[in-house]
Amino acid sequence: MDLIYILLDEKQKDILSIKGETFKYLVKVRRHDVDDEINIRYKESIETLCRYKIIAIENRSLTLELISSEKNIVKAKNELHIAWCKIDIKSIEKVLPSLNELGVDKISFISCDRSQNSIKLDFKRFERILEASMQQCGRSSYIEFDIYKNIEEFITKFPDTKVFDFCENSLKDGTGFQRVLIGAEGGFSQDEKELLSSQEVFRLDTPMILRSESAVMAVASKIIL
Repeated sequence: MDLIYILLDEKQKDILSIKGETFKYLVKVRRHDVDDEINIRYKESIETLCRYKIIAIENRSLTLELISSEKNIVKAKNELHIAWCKIDIKSIEKVLPSLNELGVDKISFISCDRSQNSIKLDFKRFERILEASMQQCGRSSYIEFDIYKNIEEFITKFPDTKVFDFCENSLKDGTGFQRVLIGAEGGFSQDEKELLSSQEVFRLDTPMILRSESAVMAVASKIIL
């Protein structure tokens, strides 16, 4: 079943008119025509997948008729909560679509000793980035975001967190991983390593030094897929 969809702000309707940029995308880019069927989700009930048929194409608008509407949840089999020490905003935004497609459930951004703590996280912008990705990959839920002031605060709340860092323990099986802490560029400071000394620490089986965003992608792929 084709899970690609269009996400709309409005309420669900039996007869739907589409104009503007969405019209241009469907007609000019995806080349849809009369009698083609299109999936629509609505933000207020995003877990419901609606199937529409195009019944008319005018100069600047599409008219669609509802064919079916059913609950259809698309998510990864394994959920993952990433605790990510803050890095450059552009680097975060670059990998957000891929993390969304992998099925990451939640990202907690943390200020740490080597973070770029002056950056401002714009969760509304993140949401817009996710929406573009969700429509393409079929996912029916947003990644959840929150912020912690430091690593200690996060570990106190989630003592089961595992830590990605340089060590002897190479990750063989990510089964059972629920939360993973990944440092900023340069890794953890000595004080932070001491704070994390009681946590389970692992590395990936590679001789390469990974940038923070590369590590996030690699770890998420290893655990979720």
